[in-house]
Parts: sequence; structure tokens; C-alpha cells
Amino acid sequence: MENKQPRIVNKSGTTKLADEVVAEKEQKAERDFRDRRRDNRRNRRAAEEQAPKEFDSITINIGRVARVVKGGRRFRFQALVVVGNRKNKVGVGLAKGSDVTSAVSKAEQRAKKSLITLNMNGETICHEVETKVTGARILMKPAAPGTGIIAGGVVRSIIGLTGIKNLISKSLGSTNKINIAYAVMEGLRQQVPKKDWHNTKPVIAKSEATKQSSKEKTK
Repeated sequence: MENKQPRIVNKSGTTKLADEVVAEKEQKAERDFRDRRRDNRRNRRAAEEQAPKEFDSITINIGRVARVVKGGRRFRFQALVVVGNRKNKVGVGLAKGSDVTSAVSKAEQRAKKSLITLNMNGETICHEVETKVTGARILMKPAAPGTGIIAGGVVRSIIGLTGIKNLISKSLGSTNKINIAYAVMEGLRQQVPKKDWHNTKPVIAKSEATKQSSKEKTK
């Protein structure tokens, strides 16, 4: 006859499993959980790779910031990210995180929440604009076809994620990348399409203008 393992009975009368059996069941459950989590990650990555990306992103700047606490200084990372669809939508986000990856991810989410729809005149901006954010001053002018984007690093990164192909830009103030980025966004937000322009003086036709001048002469 085969030797059977002794049954361990609790005080309540129920059968108690041996430690080896319990450990084996726990290991099996842990292996199943890891396999399911691995499969979920693989499926999620495959779905992200197959789905077309609506927005492209560029990390403009990553800096290290410190906060003084009781035990010393606590270091974190700050990321400035711009997202756009290379057409007429663009946004800028700034965020902090304990590591670079989390900071960039948070900044990208904030940039998507702050998207603006800009007005364009073909492949350039509608009109000249100068904006100021704290110490940064940015001047942007429309350019003829074939000119390209004549701008610095931060402005070029932001404009490159829009549909603008021709632009002349000049930074006239601070070199702080964060302020420059927000100044560029303000300039793009202020663009007014040509059909909505309003002249300060009414436009008078040539015939009416000659009549008006002759009346003034007779007086």
C-alpha cells in the first residue's frame, strides 16, 4: 500500500494544507499573474505600434531642479516638450518628475491639453507679430515661398511641428528656452486671418475719391 501524507486538521475541524502545498500554489499563482501582465504589456505595445500617431513630439529642454528640504537638497527633473500634428495644431507643456522619463511623459500630456489651432496664410503666418513673455521677446514675419524657416533652436522646434514652411524669426530678449517657447505660442495664438482684418480708415473707391476731392476744392 502507498504511504499517504498525514492529514493536518485545524481546531475547527477543517483540513489544513501542508506548507509545501501552500508554497507550490502561491508560486503557481504568481507565475500566472506575471504571464498575464507580460501578455498585456505586449498586446498594448503592439496596439500602440499599429495605431497611427496623431501628434509628433519634440523634447526641447531637460533640466535638473533642486528643492531644499530638512535633510538636504532633493533633485528632480524638468522637461519642456512641444507636440503638433504638422498641420495647424501645436502645444507646449512643462512638467517635473522624479526621473527624465516621467517628466517627459507628464510634459507631453500637458502639451496635448494646451493645444491651439493656429491660422495660416498658405505655408506661412498671416501677418507680422511681436510678443513678449517676461524677458523673452520674439519677432516673427511671414516669408515668401521657398524661404524656409529662418529661426533659432526653440522657435524652429515649435514651427517644425506645424504646417508652416516659410518664416522669418528673431529673438530680441532673454535666451530662456521656456519663456521663448511660450512667447512663440502667444505669437501663433494672435494670428488673425486676412479676411478678418479691419483697416483703421475706410477704403474709398477711386471715382468716389475724385468726387470728394473736387467738392473740397469748390468749397
